[in-house]
Amino acid sequence: MWFLYLLLFLLILGILVTIHEFGHFIVAKKCGVHIYEFSIGMGPLIHKHIGKDKIQYSIRALPIGGYVQMAGEVEEDDEKVKKEKFMCNKPWWQRLLILCAGVTMNFILAFVLLFITSLIWGSASFDPVIDSVEIDSPAYKAGMRDKDMILSVNNHNVNSWDTAQIELIMKDDDNIYDIKVKHENGTIEDLKVSPEKVTREKIEVNYFGIKANSEKKYGFMNAINYAFRKFGTVYETMFKTIGGLLTGKISIKSLSGPVGIYTVVSDSAKMGLEQVLYLVAFLSINLGFINILPFPAFDGGHVLFVIIELIRGGKKVNQKVEGYFHMVGFALIFLLMIIVTIQDIIRLF
Repeated sequence: MWFLYLLLFLLILGILVTIHEFGHFIVAKKCGVHIYEFSIGMGPLIHKHIGKDKIQYSIRALPIGGYVQMAGEVEEDDEKVKKEKFMCNKPWWQRLLILCAGVTMNFILAFVLLFITSLIWGSASFDPVIDSVEIDSPAYKAGMRDKDMILSVNNHNVNSWDTAQIELIMKDDDNIYDIKVKHENGTIEDLKVSPEKVTREKIEVNYFGIKANSEKKYGFMNAINYAFRKFGTVYETMFKTIGGLLTGKISIKSLSGPVGIYTVVSDSAKMGLEQVLYLVAFLSINLGFINILPFPAFDGGHVLFVIIELIRGGKKVNQKVEGYFHMVGFALIFLLMIIVTIQDIIRLF
């Protein structure tokens, strides 16, 4: 069975990366950039086709993504290509469109999948209403009851379960969380909750003893509303997660690499197609969000240099300096991937 889960994991990874690269490809082609190859998969070549546009379309052996190879992504790198065909020589606005196209495709994919899952299977309410509170749990002892709505956590307003959950996993120095709730009778109360520390899958987490409302809504308009709101809340939690990592309120141990994602994929597969599609949407938003961050080697890092160029009145940053910048960034990302992968393996064993 593990082999089928591995295939599903590779398929999901391949879809996410390929659709990202297709975004870069189609916009670059429209902007007149010289493209050598568009590949589905990585590694050894299985099949290739030279199109009428003289671009090589390839299928490669490793189904872990894909890529688009363009001329002059950072600097002029081929004497046989006309200067106006290099990406680096295109107008700034075309370069921005090309750089942001991959992320845009990931976001579109996520929105469509969220809409489909809600339309077919319905969607839970966004309101952070507590379905049930376990007797004698930290939340119960603090005064929380069934059907309470969480309004804020540690003075941070919450408007969905996604934002409530991310606030509840943030480290608190004295382990006392100030939670404002609205009771079912309409009264508002400020509660102080001290969660218990429990270990799950070798990660220490906060245990409050509350369960989210799982009542579902259905319908076409509900599906559209759900897709927009869910996309927004997941994106917001990504911002909060990055902030938590930078401030130390979220541990790096909570991150997952390929091994951890494989585990999540296998768990989702056991729960059915709905959960798999939701996971693909969630990962697609994550991939898009991470890629647009202004960090070296990411699309956002390249966007940063275009913005710096505009600030400098059209004067480009030295291309070798930019190249070194992205090379160092890639090394740091690779190091982080090694660390989180080791963590994932330790959790398994």
